[in-house]
Amino acid sequence: MAVESSRTESPQKPFYRRPLLWIFVILIVGGSAWWVRHRAAQHQGATDGASSSPSHVGNGGGGQRGQTNGNHPQPVIVAPVETADVPVHLEAIGTVTALNTVTVKTQVDGQLMRILFREGDVVKAGQLLAEVDPRPYQVQLAQAEGQLAKDRAQLANARQDLERYKKLVSQDSATQQQLDTQEALVRQLEGTVKSDQAAIDSAKLQLTYSRITAPVGGRLGLRQVDPGNIVHPSDTNGIVVITEVQPINVMFSLPQRDITSLLQKPAGGAGLQVDALSSETKQPIARGQVLTIDNQIDTSTGTIKLKAQFPNRDNRLFPNQFVSTRLQLDVRRNAVVAPTAAILRGAPGTFVYVANADKTVRIQKVTLGPSDNVRTIIEDGLKPGEMVVIDGTDKLRADAKIEPVTREEAAKAMDIVPGTQQPGHGGRNGSGQRGQSVPAAPAS
Repeated sequence: MAVESSRTESPQKPFYRRPLLWIFVILIVGGSAWWVRHRAAQHQGATDGASSSPSHVGNGGGGQRGQTNGNHPQPVIVAPVETADVPVHLEAIGTVTALNTVTVKTQVDGQLMRILFREGDVVKAGQLLAEVDPRPYQVQLAQAEGQLAKDRAQLANARQDLERYKKLVSQDSATQQQLDTQEALVRQLEGTVKSDQAAIDSAKLQLTYSRITAPVGGRLGLRQVDPGNIVHPSDTNGIVVITEVQPINVMFSLPQRDITSLLQKPAGGAGLQVDALSSETKQPIARGQVLTIDNQIDTSTGTIKLKAQFPNRDNRLFPNQFVSTRLQLDVRRNAVVAPTAAILRGAPGTFVYVANADKTVRIQKVTLGPSDNVRTIIEDGLKPGEMVVIDGTDKLRADAKIEPVTREEAAKAMDIVPGTQQPGHGGRNGSGQRGQSVPAAPAS
């Protein structure tokens, strides 16, 4: 007989009533907190040690920590302040406009028989472009010539009769009234002959108009009508558009503050040299001169319009193209100039770093004049012969020690060390932008 066990299983406890589980969780949390505090203390100690190290000094120039101290001068590239003749320019955005723009249309009604040009061709004035069916006008010319021949014959007969009447009147065989009537008839027929001749000339002119020629020389646009269509003088689009591009004009505007300087020039500024610059590269692509200045200021913009003309022999300028213009207003003789790369702007205002004879630098505030993007006229603050820092200014401060080298020395050092960056690409470049500092040659 099988004996049934009387033991029953006890119910399983919930996980939050298990003491061993809670002890394990407490150990994990406590260990993690200790590890985090230990790592934070190590990081704080490393930071304090780096801050107290004499190899890191504050950067007074750019607000960053430098890497030099009294024993490690900062390598920089310097350039001299010089005197030079500097052109004074006025710059503006201009629009290229064709010297002449002509829509070629037919002057007679008729069927367009032939197109004798290719789109985009450069044509000369008088060149044949298209032909309209000339046959209707040839018929009109033949009719006018026939009418003229008829009326000329009548006029010749009337003149002969006039001579007879003159003899008969002298012999008292005809009356004076008959003579006067014959003279009037001759004059009438003479008028008719003149009218016939005008009709012939008109028919010849219409026949000439059936040959469509270029009224001006220039570049052809897209064809607006195909052969076989009936064309009329009232057609809006015409047959083709010609733009005269040699020479070509550029329209641009200058602020009204420049009007006085322009009008003080001979001929009111006409003839001043103007360069057209590429909108992308800012490099000159054409050179011309001011043709004329508008006679009034645009009150909505406070500017005045100028028109310059360019020979455009190489077709670098294209109608409706946007270009930058640079007008040479004057030339400053013997002006004090410094490299534009040396000009800095900050809390002191506009300033430069001047290299002293003891291989330290000082901050010198300057007053700027016109600039050509490479050199800037210094109105006040610098003297010719002083050396200014043009590269490596991002880690300088007042009275910092430097190891100055010239551009030539830096270029020579770069040639000696293969693969290094060329000088002038660090610090500030010719456009006044910051870049990576260029290492100088080792100190002697």
